[in-house]
Amino acid sequence: MKKDLQPTIFDQDSEYTLRELCHVCKVHAQFIQDLIDEGIISPHGESPQEWRFEAVEVKRIQISIRLQEDLRINLPGTALALDLLEEIEELRRVKSRLEQLYALEKRI
Repeated sequence: MKKDLQPTIFDQDSEYTLRELCHVCKVHAQFIQDLIDEGIISPHGESPQEWRFEAVEVKRIQISIRLQEDLRINLPGTALALDLLEEIEELRRVKSRLEQLYALEKRI
C-alpha cells in the first residue's frame, strides 16, 4: 500500500522551539541541526535556545524522515527531493488556476 508523503500539520500558525520540534517530530536535536546545515529547514533566531520553527518546517522534517527511512535517500538527495516536490505543488496550483481561467473564458 502506498504511503502518502504529505504529513498532517496540527496548527499552521504554530511556532515550535527546538525542544518542541524534537518532541513533535520524534527526532533528536542533532537530526534537526543536520537538516538546518543542509538547508532543508530554517529556524528563526540566532542560537538553538532562541530558534523558532514554523509549522511548514514540521512538514519538511516529516517528509525528510519518510524519504530517508523508506527510500534511503541521503540528506542532499532529500533536500533536492523536497525542492522538486514543492515545485510540483506550485505547478499544480498554476495549472489549476489556468484551467479555471480557461473555463471562465469558454463561458463568455
